[in-house]
Amino acid sequence: MSDSNDSTPGFDALGLPAELLATLRELGYEAPSPIQAATIPALLAGRDVLGQAQTGTGKTAAFALPILARLKPGESRPAALVLAPTRELAIQVAEAFQTYASGLRGFHVLPIYGGQAYAPQLNGLKRGPDVVVGTPGRIIDHLGKGTLKIDQLQTLVLDEADEMLRMGFIDDVRDVMERIPASCQKALFSATMPNPIRRIAERHMSEAEHITIRSKTTTAANTRQRYWVVSGMHKLDALTRILEVEEFDGMIVFARTRIATEQLAQRLEARGFSAAALNGDVPQKQREQIVDRLKRGEIDILTATDVAARGLDVDRISHVVNYDIPHDTEAYVHRIGRTGRAGRSGEAILFVAPRERGMLRAIERATRQPIETMTLPTVGDVNAQRLVRFQAKITAALESEEMDAGRETVRQTLDALDTSIEDLAAALALIARGNTQRLSDDRAPASFADSGSQAEREPRDQRGRGAPSRRDARSGSERNDDLVSYRIEVGASHGVKPGNIVGAIANEAGLDASQIGRINIQHDFSTVDLPANLAADTLEHLRRVRVASQPLSISIDSGASSKPASRPPGGPGRHTSSPGRAFDKSGPKHKARKSDEQKPRDEAGKGTSKKPDEPDKPRLVRPARTRAERKAQLKSRKKT
Repeated sequence: MSDSNDSTPGFDALGLPAELLATLRELGYEAPSPIQAATIPALLAGRDVLGQAQTGTGKTAAFALPILARLKPGESRPAALVLAPTRELAIQVAEAFQTYASGLRGFHVLPIYGGQAYAPQLNGLKRGPDVVVGTPGRIIDHLGKGTLKIDQLQTLVLDEADEMLRMGFIDDVRDVMERIPASCQKALFSATMPNPIRRIAERHMSEAEHITIRSKTTTAANTRQRYWVVSGMHKLDALTRILEVEEFDGMIVFARTRIATEQLAQRLEARGFSAAALNGDVPQKQREQIVDRLKRGEIDILTATDVAARGLDVDRISHVVNYDIPHDTEAYVHRIGRTGRAGRSGEAILFVAPRERGMLRAIERATRQPIETMTLPTVGDVNAQRLVRFQAKITAALESEEMDAGRETVRQTLDALDTSIEDLAAALALIARGNTQRLSDDRAPASFADSGSQAEREPRDQRGRGAPSRRDARSGSERNDDLVSYRIEVGASHGVKPGNIVGAIANEAGLDASQIGRINIQHDFSTVDLPANLAADTLEHLRRVRVASQPLSISIDSGASSKPASRPPGGPGRHTSSPGRAFDKSGPKHKARKSDEQKPRDEAGKGTSKKPDEPDKPRLVRPARTRAERKAQLKSRKKT
């Protein structure tokens, strides 16, 4: 086992052929990163490698360069297969291969991923690619159809294995590893090393060389991390202040849900910022266009979900804002890994609600790095910065060759309106300000305290009289009105497992595995609870997706089409493989009894025991405001 932190040799000392060295010099690569210096010689020597290093450390070149060095282009079947957790990462890795192989004649790499039509992939496979890079679900589909042959595979790479585990692809990964030739070289790379990944390595890579790149922190040292406690102010207003004052090039703002990314992008656009949303509902072609616009500087802010942003590598990302705190520490590490890459400095900002302080401490423990408190810019700071930018525009205009025409316009306007130059200038300043609202008060309505994405969807002062109270809004996730039960035409007779279904749907629909609810596997079909707001084109695509070589043919479950499906107790991620049994990380559990299900609530927020045919009891017109009134109400109810 090698443990690298020392100074590294140059690329010339690693044993790479002259053509690749020339390409690296043209690309401006001067010295290998620690993971590259430790991994390249081992892979060139034919050894299996188990590499652990954080994101953004150059893992792609660490496995791509040795593969290219040993490759003989022009073979009829692929010599190397790279599994990646997301479409974005698969495309990125394929582009990296193409870049490094620019000096190799006849080289062909093919990315294969969900969300793309099969026809281009089939045509690409017929041409005989040297390297295939793909997501596990689509790779399994092609293996099942016989359109991808790996019987002559020389190298298999698992990139970001922990993310594939997190997204539910672990069964597909095992399936691929069972199919490759015994002589195939294997390389596994992961930022973390959870037990399921270790077990795969122990079974399939018993003689692997372990390479761990240790650092003082698990996050980039050149990324400054700050947090702001959400208190007394709407998060959107806080983000606006940061955008107004912070000097940033490109920014990714992470939100938990697809709806939140879309609403946030729209609201930022309304405030004068160039923003776009990236989530699972965005078609693949449009996703690629959005990323290209971000790279070219046509948009500056990307609002994204975790799944949609994985694999993004855009040089100009200087800031990452965790608008919604992630569900776990690994997601946080992957989020802020989008900035501070390849030696560049970066900024990571985390919004933390008071009730989320526990997760903040968990993140600090996991990253072994304290996150400093952030002082939010004041209204004075924001308005002063706006004035600086406005004055800079005026200075540039004063140097313009079109000033003479502007003076003539001013003279004509003064004569026509009979006003002073000062008033005219003030009016022009208001016009120039456009839709940028001037902030005037540091204080915010109390209803914004401890606010989050859910609260932002409908401000409190806009709620109808029949809207739920704050208590009800917070317990919305317990009611689970956001899931609908769908039927898919694959079941136990086809050999399907819950992990196969989760992995395929998560990747093809752009969902996080945590958004998928109960799964019931029957003999020849299954049911799965999915978000009720799935787009029509997403459902249409899922109908054609194949799992265990069977098309899903997804449709709303006829037994639950009239009402939203309920999620099993404990939230998402519990799946059943037989009726009456629930599956989660701790193992199978008995299905919840009907008496355990959530009960209706009265205006006081407490459960009732009213039978279905029992007449409604009179409700209080005004809720109790004091402890004495509440006690009196309780006594009155007991008497009735």
